[in-house]
Amino acid sequence: MAAITATASYAARDRDLRNRALVRGWLYFVVIVLFALVLVGGSTRLTGSGLSITEWQPIHGVIPPLSDAEWQEEFQRYQQIPQYTELNKGMSIEAFKSIFWWEWVHRILARSVGVVFALPLLFFWATRRIERGLGPKLAGILLLGGLQGAIGWWMVASGLVDRVSVSQYRLATHLTIAALIFTATMVVARGLAPHSEPAADRPTQRLAGFIVLLALIQIYLGGLVAGLHAGMSYNTWPLMDGKVIPSDLLLLEPAWRNFFENPKTVQFVHRVGAYTLFVVALWHMIATWRRQPGTTHARRATLLFLLVLVQASIGIGTLLMQVPLHMALTHQAIALVLLGFAAAHWRGTKGAYPLPTRPPMKRRYALLVGVGVALIAKGLSLSFPPM
Repeated sequence: MAAITATASYAARDRDLRNRALVRGWLYFVVIVLFALVLVGGSTRLTGSGLSITEWQPIHGVIPPLSDAEWQEEFQRYQQIPQYTELNKGMSIEAFKSIFWWEWVHRILARSVGVVFALPLLFFWATRRIERGLGPKLAGILLLGGLQGAIGWWMVASGLVDRVSVSQYRLATHLTIAALIFTATMVVARGLAPHSEPAADRPTQRLAGFIVLLALIQIYLGGLVAGLHAGMSYNTWPLMDGKVIPSDLLLLEPAWRNFFENPKTVQFVHRVGAYTLFVVALWHMIATWRRQPGTTHARRATLLFLLVLVQASIGIGTLLMQVPLHMALTHQAIALVLLGFAAAHWRGTKGAYPLPTRPPMKRRYALLVGVGVALIAKGLSLSFPPM
Protein backbone atom coordinates (compact mmCIF):
# COMPACT_ATOMS: atom_id res chain seq x y z
CA MET A 1 0.00 0.00 0.00
CA ALA A 2 2.84 2.37 0.88
CA ALA A 3 4.49 1.62 -2.46
CA ILE A 4 1.26 2.44 -4.31
CA THR A 5 0.94 5.71 -2.39
CA ALA A 6 4.56 6.64 -3.13
CA THR A 7 4.10 5.85 -6.83
CA ALA A 8 0.97 7.99 -6.98
CA SER A 9 2.81 10.80 -5.20
CA TYR A 10 5.71 10.67 -7.67
CA ALA A 11 3.28 10.63 -10.60
CA ALA A 12 1.44 13.67 -9.22
CA ARG A 13 4.75 15.49 -8.72
CA ASP A 14 5.86 14.73 -12.27
CA ARG A 15 2.51 15.97 -13.58
CA ASP A 16 2.84 19.19 -11.58
CA LEU A 17 6.37 19.77 -12.89
CA ARG A 18 5.25 19.19 -16.48
CA ASN A 19 2.37 21.62 -16.01
CA ARG A 20 4.74 24.17 -14.53
CA ALA A 21 7.07 23.82 -17.52
CA LEU A 22 4.17 24.42 -19.93
CA VAL A 23 2.87 27.45 -18.05
CA ARG A 24 6.38 28.83 -17.62
CA GLY A 25 7.14 28.48 -21.33
CA TRP A 26 3.92 30.30 -22.19
CA LEU A 27 4.72 33.14 -19.77
CA TYR A 28 8.24 33.57 -21.16
CA PHE A 29 6.72 33.86 -24.64
CA VAL A 30 4.38 36.55 -23.28
CA VAL A 31 7.44 38.36 -21.89
CA ILE A 32 9.02 38.36 -25.37
CA VAL A 33 5.85 39.78 -26.95
CA LEU A 34 5.64 42.44 -24.23
CA PHE A 35 9.27 43.35 -24.85
CA ALA A 36 8.55 43.84 -28.56
CA LEU A 37 5.41 45.83 -27.76
CA VAL A 38 7.24 48.29 -25.50
CA LEU A 39 10.05 48.77 -28.02
CA VAL A 40 7.60 49.45 -30.85
CA GLY A 41 5.81 51.85 -28.49
CA GLY A 42 9.10 53.64 -27.91
CA SER A 43 9.69 53.91 -31.66
CA THR A 44 6.16 55.23 -32.07
CA ARG A 45 6.85 57.97 -29.54
CA LEU A 46 10.31 58.88 -30.83
CA THR A 47 9.13 59.12 -34.44
CA GLY A 48 6.10 61.23 -33.48
CA SER A 49 3.74 58.57 -34.81
CA GLY A 50 1.41 58.11 -31.85
CA LEU A 51 -1.40 60.33 -33.10
CA SER A 52 -1.40 59.21 -36.73
CA ILE A 53 -4.50 57.02 -36.25
CA THR A 54 -7.29 59.14 -34.79
CA GLU A 55 -9.90 56.37 -34.56
CA TRP A 56 -9.85 52.83 -33.25
CA GLN A 57 -12.68 50.81 -34.77
CA PRO A 58 -12.88 47.00 -34.52
CA ILE A 59 -12.45 46.53 -38.28
CA HIS A 60 -11.11 49.87 -39.46
CA GLY A 61 -8.26 49.70 -36.96
CA VAL A 62 -7.21 46.12 -37.62
CA ILE A 63 -7.19 46.31 -41.40
CA PRO A 64 -4.86 49.05 -42.69
CA PRO A 65 -5.74 51.17 -45.73
CA LEU A 66 -5.65 49.00 -48.85
CA SER A 67 -6.24 51.55 -51.59
CA ASP A 68 -5.27 55.12 -52.45
CA ALA A 69 -8.78 56.28 -51.55
CA GLU A 70 -8.55 54.69 -48.08
CA TRP A 71 -5.12 56.25 -47.51
CA GLN A 72 -6.53 59.65 -48.43
CA GLU A 73 -9.43 59.14 -46.03
CA GLU A 74 -7.05 58.23 -43.20
CA PHE A 75 -4.79 61.17 -44.02
CA GLN A 76 -7.75 63.58 -43.99
CA ARG A 77 -8.64 62.48 -40.47
CA TYR A 78 -5.08 63.16 -39.35
CA GLN A 79 -5.18 66.60 -40.98
CA GLN A 80 -7.97 67.62 -38.59
CA ILE A 81 -5.93 67.32 -35.38
CA PRO A 82 -3.56 69.98 -33.93
CA GLN A 83 -0.41 67.91 -34.51
CA TYR A 84 -0.90 68.28 -38.26
CA THR A 85 -2.19 71.86 -38.36
CA GLU A 86 0.45 73.23 -35.95
CA LEU A 87 3.42 70.92 -36.44
CA ASN A 88 3.23 68.89 -39.65
CA LYS A 89 1.25 71.11 -42.02
CA GLY A 90 2.15 70.33 -45.62
CA MET A 91 3.24 66.76 -44.81
CA SER A 92 3.10 64.46 -47.85
CA ILE A 93 0.98 61.34 -47.82
CA GLU A 94 4.17 59.24 -48.09
CA ALA A 95 5.49 60.84 -44.91
CA PHE A 96 2.13 60.19 -43.26
CA LYS A 97 2.32 56.51 -44.22
CA SER A 98 5.66 56.16 -42.44
CA ILE A 99 4.24 57.38 -39.12
CA PHE A 100 0.96 55.51 -39.65
CA TRP A 101 2.70 52.14 -39.85
CA TRP A 102 4.52 52.60 -36.54
CA GLU A 103 1.26 53.32 -34.73
CA TRP A 104 -0.62 50.55 -36.53
CA VAL A 105 1.98 47.92 -35.60
CA HIS A 106 1.96 49.15 -32.00
CA ARG A 107 -1.83 48.80 -31.75
CA ILE A 108 -1.87 45.39 -33.41
CA LEU A 109 0.83 44.13 -31.04
CA ALA A 110 -1.15 45.49 -28.09
CA ARG A 111 -4.22 43.55 -29.20
CA SER A 112 -2.15 40.46 -29.89
CA VAL A 113 -0.59 40.35 -26.45
CA GLY A 114 -4.08 40.31 -24.92
CA VAL A 115 -5.00 37.31 -27.04
CA VAL A 116 -1.65 35.60 -26.42
CA PHE A 117 -2.25 35.90 -22.68
CA ALA A 118 -6.01 35.36 -22.37
CA LEU A 119 -6.59 32.33 -24.61
CA PRO A 120 -3.82 30.10 -23.19
CA LEU A 121 -4.87 31.13 -19.68
CA LEU A 122 -8.40 29.93 -20.37
CA PHE A 123 -7.02 26.69 -21.82
CA PHE A 124 -4.73 26.03 -18.86
CA TRP A 125 -7.53 26.79 -16.44
CA ALA A 126 -10.03 24.56 -18.28
CA THR A 127 -7.53 21.67 -18.34
CA ARG A 128 -6.71 22.20 -14.64
CA ARG A 129 -3.05 23.07 -15.19
CA ILE A 130 -3.18 26.25 -13.10
CA GLU A 131 -2.07 25.24 -9.63
CA ARG A 132 -3.34 26.57 -6.35
CA GLY A 133 -2.14 30.08 -5.58
CA LEU A 134 -1.26 30.84 -9.19
CA GLY A 135 -4.80 31.73 -10.29
CA PRO A 136 -5.07 35.16 -8.61
CA LYS A 137 -1.60 36.15 -9.88
CA LEU A 138 -2.43 35.35 -13.50
CA ALA A 139 -5.93 36.82 -13.27
CA GLY A 140 -4.41 39.99 -11.80
CA ILE A 141 -1.99 40.31 -14.73
CA LEU A 142 -4.90 39.84 -17.15
CA LEU A 143 -6.93 42.55 -15.41
CA LEU A 144 -3.92 44.86 -15.49
CA GLY A 145 -3.64 44.25 -19.23
CA GLY A 146 -7.28 45.24 -19.71
CA LEU A 147 -6.66 48.40 -17.69
CA GLN A 148 -3.61 49.16 -19.83
CA GLY A 149 -5.77 49.19 -22.95
CA ALA A 150 -7.99 51.84 -21.39
CA ILE A 151 -4.94 53.84 -20.30
CA GLY A 152 -3.63 53.72 -23.87
CA TRP A 153 -6.86 55.26 -25.12
CA TRP A 154 -6.74 57.85 -22.32
CA MET A 155 -3.17 58.73 -23.34
CA VAL A 156 -3.83 59.13 -27.07
CA ALA A 157 -7.03 61.11 -26.48
CA SER A 158 -4.95 63.78 -24.68
CA GLY A 159 -3.27 64.70 -27.97
CA LEU A 160 -6.28 64.85 -30.28
CA VAL A 161 -7.84 68.20 -29.37
CA ASP A 162 -5.70 70.85 -27.68
CA ARG A 163 -2.15 69.48 -27.90
CA VAL A 164 0.33 68.50 -30.61
CA SER A 165 1.53 65.52 -28.56
CA VAL A 166 0.20 63.33 -25.78
CA SER A 167 0.37 64.36 -22.12
CA GLN A 168 3.66 63.42 -20.45
CA TYR A 169 1.68 62.38 -17.36
CA ARG A 170 -0.34 59.89 -19.38
CA LEU A 171 2.63 58.71 -21.43
CA ALA A 172 4.67 57.95 -18.29
CA THR A 173 1.68 56.17 -16.73
CA HIS A 174 1.15 54.07 -19.87
CA LEU A 175 4.83 53.10 -20.01
CA THR A 176 4.99 52.28 -16.29
CA ILE A 177 1.91 50.04 -16.38
CA ALA A 178 3.46 48.20 -19.34
CA ALA A 179 6.66 47.76 -17.32
CA LEU A 180 4.63 46.55 -14.33
CA ILE A 181 2.87 43.92 -16.46
CA PHE A 182 6.25 42.87 -17.87
CA THR A 183 7.69 42.61 -14.33
CA ALA A 184 4.76 40.64 -12.92
CA THR A 185 4.85 38.16 -15.80
CA MET A 186 8.59 37.64 -15.36
CA VAL A 187 8.24 37.16 -11.59
CA VAL A 188 5.53 34.51 -11.96
CA ALA A 189 7.47 32.68 -14.68
CA ARG A 190 10.63 32.68 -12.57
CA GLY A 191 8.70 31.45 -9.55
CA LEU A 192 7.68 28.38 -11.55
CA ALA A 193 11.28 27.57 -12.53
CA PRO A 194 13.47 25.08 -10.65
CA HIS A 195 15.96 26.67 -8.27
CA SER A 196 19.35 25.06 -7.71
CA GLU A 197 19.99 26.68 -4.32
CA PRO A 198 18.00 27.56 -1.19
CA ALA A 199 16.46 30.98 -0.84
CA ALA A 200 18.73 33.86 0.11
CA ASP A 201 18.55 35.56 3.50
CA ARG A 202 15.95 38.26 4.11
CA PRO A 203 18.27 41.30 3.75
CA THR A 204 19.36 40.05 0.31
CA GLN A 205 15.75 39.50 -0.73
CA ARG A 206 14.69 42.96 0.44
CA LEU A 207 17.54 44.74 -1.35
CA ALA A 208 16.87 42.78 -4.55
CA GLY A 209 13.21 43.81 -4.36
CA PHE A 210 14.20 47.44 -3.74
CA ILE A 211 16.25 47.40 -6.96
CA VAL A 212 13.16 46.27 -8.89
CA LEU A 213 11.23 49.21 -7.41
CA LEU A 214 14.02 51.65 -8.31
CA ALA A 215 14.09 50.32 -11.88
CA LEU A 216 10.32 50.84 -12.21
CA ILE A 217 10.65 54.40 -10.88
CA GLN A 218 13.44 55.07 -13.39
CA ILE A 219 11.23 53.87 -16.22
CA TYR A 220 8.46 56.21 -15.05
CA LEU A 221 10.94 59.10 -14.95
CA GLY A 222 12.18 58.09 -18.40
CA GLY A 223 8.59 58.34 -19.63
CA LEU A 224 8.40 61.91 -18.32
CA VAL A 225 11.71 62.72 -20.03
CA ALA A 226 10.39 61.33 -23.32
CA GLY A 227 7.06 63.12 -22.94
CA LEU A 228 8.75 66.50 -22.43
CA HIS A 229 11.61 65.87 -24.90
CA ALA A 230 13.79 66.71 -21.90
CA GLY A 231 16.75 64.75 -23.26
CA MET A 232 17.12 67.15 -26.18
CA SER A 233 18.65 69.85 -23.98
CA TYR A 234 21.45 69.99 -21.36
CA ASN A 235 23.44 67.42 -23.33
CA THR A 236 26.52 67.40 -21.11
CA TRP A 237 27.74 65.02 -18.42
CA PRO A 238 28.63 64.84 -15.54
CA LEU A 239 27.75 68.54 -15.21
CA MET A 240 24.30 69.74 -16.15
CA ASP A 241 24.00 73.32 -17.40
CA GLY A 242 27.58 73.78 -16.16
CA LYS A 243 26.84 72.73 -12.56
CA VAL A 244 26.54 69.61 -10.42
CA ILE A 245 23.14 70.85 -9.23
CA PRO A 246 21.74 73.23 -11.88
CA SER A 247 19.76 76.35 -11.07
CA ASP A 248 16.08 77.01 -11.81
CA LEU A 249 14.98 73.52 -10.78
CA LEU A 250 11.97 74.98 -8.96
CA LEU A 251 11.05 77.67 -11.45
CA LEU A 252 7.35 76.76 -11.76
CA GLU A 253 4.69 77.38 -9.15
CA PRO A 254 3.56 75.43 -7.21
CA ALA A 255 6.91 73.70 -6.75
CA TRP A 256 5.62 70.14 -7.33
CA ARG A 257 4.88 70.96 -10.99
CA ASN A 258 8.60 71.18 -11.70
CA PHE A 259 9.00 67.44 -11.10
CA PHE A 260 6.52 66.70 -13.91
CA GLU A 261 6.50 69.75 -16.21
CA ASN A 262 9.92 71.43 -16.02
CA PRO A 263 12.21 69.64 -18.54
CA LYS A 264 15.36 70.62 -16.64
CA THR A 265 14.05 69.30 -13.32
CA VAL A 266 12.70 66.11 -14.88
CA GLN A 267 16.04 65.35 -16.54
CA PHE A 268 17.94 66.13 -13.33
CA VAL A 269 15.70 63.84 -11.25
CA HIS A 270 16.16 61.08 -13.85
CA ARG A 271 19.93 61.49 -13.51
CA VAL A 272 19.70 61.32 -9.71
CA GLY A 273 17.55 58.19 -10.02
CA ALA A 274 20.23 56.60 -12.21
CA TYR A 275 22.95 57.41 -9.69
CA THR A 276 20.82 55.96 -6.90
CA LEU A 277 20.18 52.74 -8.81
CA PHE A 278 23.90 52.43 -9.58
CA VAL A 279 24.93 52.81 -5.93
CA VAL A 280 22.25 50.43 -4.62
CA ALA A 281 23.10 47.76 -7.24
CA LEU A 282 26.81 48.08 -6.37
CA TRP A 283 26.08 47.73 -2.65
CA HIS A 284 23.77 44.76 -3.33
CA MET A 285 26.55 42.98 -5.24
CA ILE A 286 29.13 43.61 -2.50
CA ALA A 287 26.74 42.67 0.33
CA THR A 288 25.59 39.48 -1.39
CA TRP A 289 29.17 38.31 -1.97
CA ARG A 290 29.95 39.00 1.69
CA ARG A 291 26.86 37.19 2.95
CA GLN A 292 26.68 34.32 0.45
CA PRO A 293 29.98 34.05 -1.43
CA GLY A 294 30.09 31.81 -4.47
CA THR A 295 26.34 31.29 -4.63
CA THR A 296 24.05 31.77 -7.61
CA HIS A 297 22.55 34.73 -5.76
CA ALA A 298 25.95 36.46 -5.63
CA ARG A 299 26.69 35.74 -9.29
CA ARG A 300 23.30 37.11 -10.33
CA ALA A 301 23.86 40.22 -8.20
CA THR A 302 27.13 40.77 -10.08
CA LEU A 303 25.44 40.42 -13.46
CA LEU A 304 22.69 42.77 -12.32
CA PHE A 305 25.26 45.43 -11.41
CA LEU A 306 26.98 45.00 -14.79
CA LEU A 307 23.63 45.53 -16.52
CA VAL A 308 23.13 48.73 -14.52
CA LEU A 309 26.62 49.85 -15.55
CA VAL A 310 25.89 49.14 -19.23
CA GLN A 311 22.55 50.93 -19.02
CA ALA A 312 24.14 53.97 -17.37
CA SER A 313 26.79 54.12 -20.11
CA ILE A 314 24.16 53.92 -22.86
CA GLY A 315 22.09 56.58 -21.11
CA ILE A 316 25.06 58.95 -20.97
CA GLY A 317 25.87 58.26 -24.62
CA THR A 318 22.26 58.88 -25.63
CA LEU A 319 22.30 62.22 -23.81
CA LEU A 320 25.65 63.36 -25.24
CA MET A 321 24.54 62.46 -28.79
CA GLN A 322 21.26 64.38 -28.33
CA VAL A 323 18.99 61.33 -28.40
CA PRO A 324 19.42 59.70 -31.83
CA LEU A 325 16.69 57.13 -32.52
CA HIS A 326 18.94 54.05 -32.42
CA MET A 327 20.54 55.08 -29.12
CA ALA A 328 17.23 55.98 -27.49
CA LEU A 329 15.73 52.62 -28.48
CA THR A 330 18.81 50.78 -27.23
CA HIS A 331 18.50 52.65 -23.93
CA GLN A 332 14.86 51.59 -23.65
CA ALA A 333 15.62 47.99 -24.63
CA ILE A 334 18.38 47.62 -22.03
CA ALA A 335 16.09 49.22 -19.44
CA LEU A 336 13.61 46.40 -20.04
CA VAL A 337 16.34 43.74 -19.97
CA LEU A 338 17.59 45.22 -16.69
CA LEU A 339 14.09 45.33 -15.22
CA GLY A 340 13.33 41.77 -16.30
CA PHE A 341 16.60 40.44 -14.90
CA ALA A 342 16.13 42.36 -11.63
CA ALA A 343 12.63 40.89 -11.29
CA ALA A 344 13.89 37.36 -12.01
CA HIS A 345 16.79 37.84 -9.58
CA TRP A 346 14.46 39.04 -6.83
CA ARG A 347 12.18 36.03 -7.33
CA GLY A 348 15.27 33.80 -7.43
CA THR A 349 16.39 35.03 -4.00
CA LYS A 350 13.03 33.89 -2.64
CA GLY A 351 13.12 30.44 -4.23
CA ALA A 352 10.52 28.68 -6.36
CA TYR A 353 6.84 28.61 -5.53
CA PRO A 354 6.06 25.58 -3.36
CA LEU A 355 4.58 22.68 -5.30
CA PRO A 356 0.79 22.47 -4.88
CA THR A 357 -0.71 20.32 -2.17
CA ARG A 358 -4.27 20.66 -3.52
CA PRO A 359 -5.42 21.05 -7.15
CA PRO A 360 -5.79 23.79 -9.41
CA MET A 361 -7.16 27.26 -9.53
CA LYS A 362 -10.39 27.62 -7.62
CA ARG A 363 -13.49 28.43 -9.58
CA ARG A 364 -13.90 31.84 -8.00
CA TYR A 365 -10.84 33.01 -9.95
CA ALA A 366 -12.61 32.08 -13.16
CA LEU A 367 -14.69 35.22 -12.60
CA LEU A 368 -11.52 37.34 -12.59
CA VAL A 369 -10.34 35.62 -15.77
CA GLY A 370 -13.72 36.27 -17.37
CA VAL A 371 -13.60 39.95 -16.41
CA GLY A 372 -10.08 40.24 -17.83
CA VAL A 373 -11.12 38.63 -21.11
CA ALA A 374 -14.12 40.97 -21.26
CA LEU A 375 -11.84 43.99 -20.76
CA ILE A 376 -9.55 42.76 -23.54
CA ALA A 377 -12.54 42.27 -25.84
CA LYS A 378 -13.85 45.71 -24.91
CA GLY A 379 -10.44 47.20 -25.68
CA LEU A 380 -10.63 45.75 -29.17
CA SER A 381 -13.77 47.73 -29.84
CA LEU A 382 -12.74 51.06 -28.28
CA SER A 383 -13.04 53.98 -30.68
CA PHE A 384 -12.30 57.65 -30.42
CA PRO A 385 -15.15 60.11 -30.78
CA PRO A 386 -15.42 61.60 -34.27
CA MET A 387 -13.31 64.71 -34.78
